Amino acid sequence: MALKIASRFRRLLQRPGSIDLGPYERLTQLVGEAEDSVLSLTDEELTEAVAELRTTGGLHEDEQIEFLALARDAGRRTIGERAFDGQVVGALAMLQGRVVEMATGEGKTLAGAIAAAGYAVGGRRVHVLAVNDYLAKRDAEWMGPVYELLGVTVSHVGQASTPDERREAYQAEVCYVPVSEIGFDVLRDRLVTDVADRVTVEADVALVDEADSVLIDEARVPMVLAGATRNEALDDDVVQLVRTLRAGVDFEIDGDGRTVALTDKGTDKVEEALDGINLYDDENLDRLTQINVALHAEMLLRKDVDYLVRDGKVSLINNNRGRIAKLQRWPDGLQAAVEAKEAVPVSDSGEVLDSITVQSLIKRYKTLCGMTGTAVVVGESLQEFYDVEVAVVPPNKPNIRKDEPDRLYLTVDQKNEALVEHIAEVHETGRPILIGTHSVEESEQLSDQLEAAGIEHVVLNAKNDAEEAAIIAEAGVPGTVTVSTQMAGRGTDIRLGGRDESHDKDKALELGGLYVIGTGLHASRRLDDQLRGRAGRQGDPGGSLFFASLADELVTRYSVSSGLRPHPDDTGRLTDRKSIGMLEHAQRVADGANAELHRTTWQYNRLTGQQRAILLETREKVLTEDLAATELAERSKERYDELLDEVGEDVVKNAARRIALRHLDRRWTDHLAYLADLREGIHLRSLAGGIVHLKPIDEFNKSAIASFDTLIEDAWKDAAETFGSAEITSEGLDEEASGIPRPTATWTYLVNDNPFGTEADRILGRLRNAIKPGSAAEPEEILAEEFDEDDLPEELRDVDEDLPEELRDADDDADDDADDDEVEKKKD
Repeated sequence: MALKIASRFRRLLQRPGSIDLGPYERLTQLVGEAEDSVLSLTDEELTEAVAELRTTGGLHEDEQIEFLALARDAGRRTIGERAFDGQVVGALAMLQGRVVEMATGEGKTLAGAIAAAGYAVGGRRVHVLAVNDYLAKRDAEWMGPVYELLGVTVSHVGQASTPDERREAYQAEVCYVPVSEIGFDVLRDRLVTDVADRVTVEADVALVDEADSVLIDEARVPMVLAGATRNEALDDDVVQLVRTLRAGVDFEIDGDGRTVALTDKGTDKVEEALDGINLYDDENLDRLTQINVALHAEMLLRKDVDYLVRDGKVSLINNNRGRIAKLQRWPDGLQAAVEAKEAVPVSDSGEVLDSITVQSLIKRYKTLCGMTGTAVVVGESLQEFYDVEVAVVPPNKPNIRKDEPDRLYLTVDQKNEALVEHIAEVHETGRPILIGTHSVEESEQLSDQLEAAGIEHVVLNAKNDAEEAAIIAEAGVPGTVTVSTQMAGRGTDIRLGGRDESHDKDKALELGGLYVIGTGLHASRRLDDQLRGRAGRQGDPGGSLFFASLADELVTRYSVSSGLRPHPDDTGRLTDRKSIGMLEHAQRVADGANAELHRTTWQYNRLTGQQRAILLETREKVLTEDLAATELAERSKERYDELLDEVGEDVVKNAARRIALRHLDRRWTDHLAYLADLREGIHLRSLAGGIVHLKPIDEFNKSAIASFDTLIEDAWKDAAETFGSAEITSEGLDEEASGIPRPTATWTYLVNDNPFGTEADRILGRLRNAIKPGSAAEPEEILAEEFDEDDLPEELRDVDEDLPEELRDADDDADDDADDDEVEKKKD
């Protein structure tokens, strides 16, 4: 009853997550009634019954009821899982194009499989978009028997899949595929010169697993297809020179630790070491760039936090998931700088041939639906960016997990000391503990502390993520302590008593169930909730507690310390409302900055997407029709007729097509490079007052439109010029001899968010004071002589002196009671 009242209240306020489940619940009752007639069917009869429902126009309501009854029993027969009513409600909501919020352990995988099969039986082709290879393969194989009994074909794609395997997999009615893999396949298909080389099929239905992570968190990271052009290895003298520079003397790091720059003294030192050159002369631009990226790599990027070195390679760490980002790299020479820093071979570099964002990828699909454990929090973003609504499915059994208030400490050391003491105290009882950390470095430091305290434990981080399933499956066994990086994004179920619930499940229940401990708050409360959600599955008992400190990066980067006068107890713990309010404030600002970054990425890519669509329309005609031959016959009639006599019509048409495609692709590559430079330049001009009445995005669009205006015509001119002198024989076009070679190699990767922080920090600058800790009560009166600034963590001392004037809190107490309306005005 309480859930229904809350749902109606949200609908009254028109808040996200307010979809009325009433119609779905009524249909679920009918599914239950229809199930009785299904139980007597043989497996063959069940498959035949599904086949009789097959259509090309989607299942109608009566057909959905019958199908769901069949699908529910198929799950019972094949994998021993009969879908709960909540799973049927979730499947119905997804069949209506909703994103479903279901708590961890409530059976999202089966609900998603039933929905995917329902779309397939209705004549649709479904891509179940997963977050990684492991989950795509696991879920496709796990749900495979269900699909087989329903007569639906299923497949999966992974990083190791060959082009032929991908082509075959995409032909299945339901294909499980990581979102990055389908994105990369789309990019590669856009550059084929023969239709037969394509692997993907027309985008129809996207069912997104971990929808909030894929659609919101991953949406800021474009997928890129690159072509080999050069090696970006840094000169060894530059690497060695940078290591001699001194912090605070030769270079300065900004307060957020995101940017580093040479001082005048540092510039003089570098120029003298490089034979007295002027770094800022045009001819020395490449050397200046090398110095800057080497300095950034040496001073700001941290091993085991930002990247790992394994098997002689530098691998980035996915901050959202705590895993190695196998296809991710830094742009602009920074990857090579880190490789030089770690003395590993420098990987090939190249130019961007094309790119696509998750949002653009998803917009290709006619229907979008999905599932996750935390959707309501990002409901507004899902509506804004994807025009999809959220349906909240109540748990099969009430959640009885106990979430304790966050514990806040003054310094990191005090937090860690209290953290280890608390872990030891709980571990003595035998209760299973899951500890979520933020980085590999943090997990290993905590592991050392636990080992020193005599606490046996296992560690799961990016260094051993191949053991993920086995480690996580046993995290619910009594006496087990599991330390994991970014547990919020691991998508693996934790059952009390272990994977088969045979290891003292009753004891685990008696002890209070799984106890989740966070070593720090995430940038979004939603990620905290995902970590908490690992405990208390299916009505089991459980608990959670988060530790934090005022010296955590979340606070030092996303909040301001002006006016803060903390009063810690003997252990360093803070309980005053102002300190706690500062922690909440920092998390709200971080969440807002990430949302604004997503919005900005979307704004800048919207026009690019429209231009790409225009180009692809022309490219498709060149690829599948005789447009190239027609155009070049008009522009170079004599040459065309000459070649017709010499090599024949088929060879000429093929050569014309390849020449035209190459120049269209070349012009698009150059356009993307121009837009990348333009995007940064627009902001620099804005900061310098170059744009008086226009927003940077408006000026960007104006310049981008002007650049694209003649792109296709220029490509045809280039093609005609090449056609006039190309080496074309009876064997076909010699691209190398004709001066239009294609890249010797191509590869795909994800561009890490701007490592220099320019755009994110500009957004943060606007948001930092926009959201004041209004939830914090007025601080106690503190006499000046009672407070010693040395009591503050070093990271928080004199912070305001480094802030621009507009970010300083001249009178923060007066702003503490800023209401939500004022916040919205400032954000706008």
